[in-house]
Formats: sequence, C-alpha cells, structure tokens
Amino acid sequence: MMEARYFEEYELGSMRTTMGRTITETDIVVHAGQTGDFYPHHMDAEWCQTQEFGQRIAHGTLIFSIGVGMTAGIVNPVAFSYGYDHLRFIQPVYIGDTIHVRVIIKDKRPHPKREGYGIVVEQCEILNQKENLVLVCDHLLMVEKQVPL
Repeated sequence: MMEARYFEEYELGSMRTTMGRTITETDIVVHAGQTGDFYPHHMDAEWCQTQEFGQRIAHGTLIFSIGVGMTAGIVNPVAFSYGYDHLRFIQPVYIGDTIHVRVIIKDKRPHPKREGYGIVVEQCEILNQKENLVLVCDHLLMVEKQVPL
C-alpha cells in the first residue's frame, strides 16, 4: 500500500503498533548462515544450558531486521530511510517468543542540507509477548516537505 505523507503531516507523539511474529529456530539458523554468526549463544543448546539465559537466544541483528521489516507495511513515496541511531539490545529473545513493534514519532526537524526535506525520528520499540522491551532504536526518515500551492 502506498500513501504519501509529507513532513508537516507527522505529529510528535503519534504511535502505531504492528502485528506479532513468532521467532523460530529456523529464523536463527537462516540468520546465522546469512551472517556467519555461529556463536554458541545462538547455536549450541547444550552449552547455553550452562549460561545465564539457560537457552539459545536470537541474534540481536535478527530481531532488529525482523522488527524493521514488520514496520514497513505502508510505503511512503515521499520518504526515505536515512538510517538508524541508538540501537540497543535490552533483553534476549528466545525461540518461541512473539515480538511486535511500537513506533512513536519522537522528533522532527529540518534537514540540515536539503531545504525541501525534513528528518522525522521514529522511536522503534520491539516488545515480546509479555510486553517487555527487547530492543530499541531510532529510525531516521528523510521526508519531503509539502510544496505550498
């Protein structure tokens, strides 16, 4: 779905929440293969039983990637991803956990070099099925300003 939303139309504090997605063992194995991250925290069930979390944990980068994908249900043809700031892995995500994402418009400001654009900062909070925060980051969008008629 495409929906043009200009810089001026973003409201500070507005929020949206995605549907949930359950993290599977297959997700972890595929991500390990794609990234080369075969650390035992993700791959060795027996070793993990001797560690603090007691079981395998999903890669933080996997949870980030899935969470970002979950927020991309609407394409804004006048906005572009400008990057991510302040990425933090707060709590582990385990096989069988279901995550969802809460997106809050945190800030908006003029683009420092492009007069026709602004920067919108979306705080992305990834939560598990218990509503515990597991990952947080700021998504920066470069958004066209509306041209006055």
